[in-house]
Amino acid sequence: MTETDGMATGLAYRAIMAVDIERSAGRGNTAFFAAREALDAALRGAFSEAGIAWGAGHHHDLGDGLRVTLPADTPKARLLHPLVPELAARLRAHNRTAAEEARVRVRIAMHAGDVRLGPAGAAGGWPFEILARLLDAAPARAALAQAPSSVVAAVLVSRHFHDETVPHGYPGIDRERFQRVAFTAKEYAGEAWLHLAGHPTAPPWAGAGATGVPAPAPAPEPERPASPASPASEMPQVGGVSHMHNTASGHATLFASQNGGQHIHQHGNGA
Repeated sequence: MTETDGMATGLAYRAIMAVDIERSAGRGNTAFFAAREALDAALRGAFSEAGIAWGAGHHHDLGDGLRVTLPADTPKARLLHPLVPELAARLRAHNRTAAEEARVRVRIAMHAGDVRLGPAGAAGGWPFEILARLLDAAPARAALAQAPSSVVAAVLVSRHFHDETVPHGYPGIDRERFQRVAFTAKEYAGEAWLHLAGHPTAPPWAGAGATGVPAPAPAPEPERPASPASPASEMPQVGGVSHMHNTASGHATLFASQNGGQHIHQHGNGA
């Protein structure tokens, strides 16, 4: 059976990614269209530099972004490098000369799994639902909002995608620049790995008082909020473990312990 036959009758394993422009709402048509054109051009250029045929994938317009189902022969690691750095470089070049309202920063989600591919570029399946939750997850929104303007892309990859790409020493992929986070988006709860393209080795949430503590393998300690009299910068000691309660942008509340525990509750979606 050919691959075309398989696409018509069943499922096919594919890498999938989605890109969304940060704070796209309220720009007005002229600035929004300029931002979308810049993103589309940057994506096409990055795909070309990564050796991935743009026309061979399936594309779905998300309005303020794009979802791409990659060709069957695409190595997943190539999406992290060189595609992400190439995309970030092109967006930074655009932002240097663009009006403020037309500048582009993006969240990128990556996953892989068995999807159904139909005629005329249609694609569907459970992996796309996970991809949508990754794209909308609070950790990536908060990290990008806190990062300096030179950081133009927050990448959140599923555990499956991470395990097949990041730890293996592939060229250009530094495992130390990926941090595990737990998140809940709508009915989906899970863990993923967060990377800020172009950010220094030390992540912005490292250290006490940060709002994005890496998620641990064991279950976190129960949350015990500080008393009203405690200063916001202090973390009360409970059973030898320090706890903190932070509210991050992106309508997410984070509860974390000094030993690395984290819980994220998302209360709503922003643009």
